[in-house]
Amino acid sequence: MQAQRNRPASTHIPAQFVELAPRYKHAIAVDASRSRLHLFENTEKGLKLVADYYASVGKLGIEKATEGDQRTPLGVYFITSRLDPATLKDFYGAGALPINYPNPLDLRRGKTGSGIWLHGTPPDQFSRAPKASDGCVVVANPDLERILRTVQVRTTPVVIATSLQWVKPEALAAEREGFGAAFAAWQQTKLGGDLAKLMAFYTDDFSSYGKNLTEWSATLEKSLSRNQGRAMQIKDLSLIRWRDVHDTMVTTFGEVPAGASTGTVRRQYWQK
Repeated sequence: MQAQRNRPASTHIPAQFVELAPRYKHAIAVDASRSRLHLFENTEKGLKLVADYYASVGKLGIEKATEGDQRTPLGVYFITSRLDPATLKDFYGAGALPINYPNPLDLRRGKTGSGIWLHGTPPDQFSRAPKASDGCVVVANPDLERILRTVQVRTTPVVIATSLQWVKPEALAAEREGFGAAFAAWQQTKLGGDLAKLMAFYTDDFSSYGKNLTEWSATLEKSLSRNQGRAMQIKDLSLIRWRDVHDTMVTTFGEVPAGASTGTVRRQYWQK
């Protein structure tokens, strides 16, 4: 009832969405405190709220930490696939959209578990209690069908928060500019080819695909040698900010070498 009575202003968006590139056509934000899922369209004029739905979370609430704890994770995630309802039990209703829990930040923090989905309800049940799942986010089948017709795999971010802070998009300009300066400095240093200066951007406990800082340093050295100062074009930079015990910027972008038609999609987690 609170979600219905105190609806966010049409001019406001969740503060986590600092910047979304045009290729990110939609975004989802879940407010666990109000059992609400918000669906956004990314238009030429920015994010626009197109629908919001009642949603259930874990039986024991939020802040998932371990396998089987019946809690829903909090963080920035992305839809990884679309599961055909014909291959699922009736329990999952109209279908399911898995998300990438645990993400790299979760893994660094020792969180475990898997199989966190956004899914529907059994055919004989329109909706479920606010806390009713084993950790998934559950919406009514008609609502899920709308979501299934709308979102894209791999490019739809899903923010799950205890509560959402709604702000005007222009209020996020300072965050974009502040982080943009740090990101540009990393990019220019990488272009300059000085490995020692580049490593100053990485934390001592940095990890990537199982590599620690020392191992990643060797990978970077090979990359710098191979590119030899070749300019890189940054495409489709998206910034999603996550604040809990740390202040983290989740960045996703394409890195395309000058003269090339394709490149590498990267996702980085920057800590303030």
